Amino acid sequence: MNDNAGKKWNEPVWDLNPLYPDIATWERDFEKIRPLAEAFLSYRGRLAESPAVLRDAIAALDEFERLGEKVYTFAHLRSDENTADNANRARVDRVEMLFASLSGTSAWFEPEVMAIPDETMRDFLEAPELALYRRSLIELLREKPHTLSEPEERLLGTLGDVLGTADKAFEMLNDADLDFGRIRDDRGRSVPLTHGSYRMFLESPDRATRQRAFRKLYRCYRQFRNTFSTTLDGAVKRHVVGAKIRRYPSALAQALAPDNVPEEVYRNLIEAVHSRLGGFYDYMKLRREVMGLDRLDMFDMYNPLVAGCRREYPFPEAVKLVRAALAPLGKEYAETLELAFQQRWIDVPERKGKRSGAYSSGCFDSYPYLLLNYNRTLNDVFTLAHELGHSMHSYYSNHNQPYHYAGYSIFVAEVASTTNEMLLFEHFLRESQDSEVRAFLLGHLADEIRGTIFRQTMFAEFELLIHELAAAGTPLSADLLNEKYYELNKLYYGPEVDPDPAIALEWARIPHFYYNFYVYKYATGMSAAIQLSKNLLSGDAAKREAYFGFLKAGDSKDVLDIMKDAGVDLSTPAPVYAALDHFENTVAQLRVELKK
Repeated sequence: MNDNAGKKWNEPVWDLNPLYPDIATWERDFEKIRPLAEAFLSYRGRLAESPAVLRDAIAALDEFERLGEKVYTFAHLRSDENTADNANRARVDRVEMLFASLSGTSAWFEPEVMAIPDETMRDFLEAPELALYRRSLIELLREKPHTLSEPEERLLGTLGDVLGTADKAFEMLNDADLDFGRIRDDRGRSVPLTHGSYRMFLESPDRATRQRAFRKLYRCYRQFRNTFSTTLDGAVKRHVVGAKIRRYPSALAQALAPDNVPEEVYRNLIEAVHSRLGGFYDYMKLRREVMGLDRLDMFDMYNPLVAGCRREYPFPEAVKLVRAALAPLGKEYAETLELAFQQRWIDVPERKGKRSGAYSSGCFDSYPYLLLNYNRTLNDVFTLAHELGHSMHSYYSNHNQPYHYAGYSIFVAEVASTTNEMLLFEHFLRESQDSEVRAFLLGHLADEIRGTIFRQTMFAEFELLIHELAAAGTPLSADLLNEKYYELNKLYYGPEVDPDPAIALEWARIPHFYYNFYVYKYATGMSAAIQLSKNLLSGDAAKREAYFGFLKAGDSKDVLDIMKDAGVDLSTPAPVYAALDHFENTVAQLRVELKK
């Protein structure tokens, strides 16, 4: 049964029983995975026989992967409830090891599809039996120059679990083993410093409290800096070597290929943000002036500029606010949103051992679950809206696409989540005419854009830099990573900030650097969300329907085409520049409200 059953928390926890009511049921499904893999394997050597045989083989692969995803989803959700629970972690390891062993047995599939003669494949693609799979076959054939021989694919598949060791080592060290100790809060109480509470301390109006939390956290990371540099070096080398093995020009090119996104989209983002750093420096200057400091430090970035508006939001109030903010999406969306609370998709409270941060996760056969570490801050209210955006996107994709196309790209996932955040901000702003409250909200939006476009683009540039260094044969030592990160941090934050040298270690605590060029999608996602939220708030029914088309699209088209249909052309840097204009306008409004 769910470990949380019967426990009393201040906020609700998720209910995993609809996924699996007990471990015995999970074990039975776990035992079915290998036979399904063997059923799929029976099609080996037959794919060129007919369109019907190829269709049946793909359907068998889908059946095998669908059950595997269900089994894995339950295992990882249970493990994330308490990362120190060895039994829960063991189930995750068993699934990962099983799939690593089975990936070798399915390595034949893509090379065999690639080996079908071009003329035969052209006829197959026009056959009615393969109508459902035509798009995915075209996507697969796009990878033909990068597909290895069957023995090579089998070898790489077998090594899958081993090659992920650096990532898993980081997760265990960062989430389960690090102990930041206790710290005095701004009322003099001794309280635990955790991943979740760290952000709350940085929002404190007391600068000494912020500085204590900042320095204490990074003292801990400094102790393990060589271990963290080793895990990151291992993950980056895996990306670099993998790209070479598959004949990609770079790790970046390989990472962008599944979404069919040109490298120019990534590099144009960095170029656009560089060209508008002056507007960011202007915001840093305003923040410094309002705070009455000679120079800002990195622990001065999260506390609200209008301290009098700082308050806590109990979870029921957060739910009420999010409901109201998302009302422009219409009655259907509102009714679906209620399922998240009625069916208990959400695990709300922070607790010892629980995975840090927040996410939305699930599979085709589960609820789109949300993990939070809710600490009642305004940021936590926005996190709730953000993760609900992911989960609602999953819900609509799963209910409007077959399994084969329901899994959407992370590239578009960040659009849905950030659009929800923008709608929440606009709701807050509409509801208040008080200059102090409006200044508080505008400052919050400026900080969100700072964190999502400027900061994530800085992360993206750092990620590109370390992959290029690794490709050139340069070991990623802790000293080198500190040096490069500190230089980049100074460039982005500019002359108004005199950063504590400890910020050079921030790379050590960012899990996204292990995700293979993931973070740029936050910046492009917010750029799109700013435009889409304006479309939704316009009340134009056609624009709302276009947005629902995006939510329901899954992987039925290339991501850039999905976004273009929704009303945003991310193949050009225009949406990024428009978002940076929005940021500068927000800072200008903030300056006006502060003067009032």
